Amino acid sequence: MGFLGIGTGEILLILILALIILGPGKIPEIARTLGRTIRAIKKASSDLTATVTRELETTQSKPSPPQPKEAKTVEASLITSKPTIPSQDDQPTKPGEASVTK
Repeated sequence: MGFLGIGTGEILLILILALIILGPGKIPEIARTLGRTIRAIKKASSDLTATVTRELETTQSKPSPPQPKEAKTVEASLITSKPTIPSQDDQPTKPGEASVTK
């Protein structure tokens, strides 16, 4: 078994047919272009992998932002507190008046 499930004889036959059809001058140019294309694809793939890995590491290392505790406490106290109605005893006294207790 050779390349992509093709045997050595079949690869040799394909190369001979390419040489006949394209000519000896075009084969090195095509091979060079194919090599550059494969190299560019590998570089793009490794760059993408590195970028994704770097982004994942930075998002995992950042702590989550702290939640404001005061806002939750105020909301809870507003929900649980009962409205108060001032009584007569709570009225402020004027200077010189005595407060009345019952």
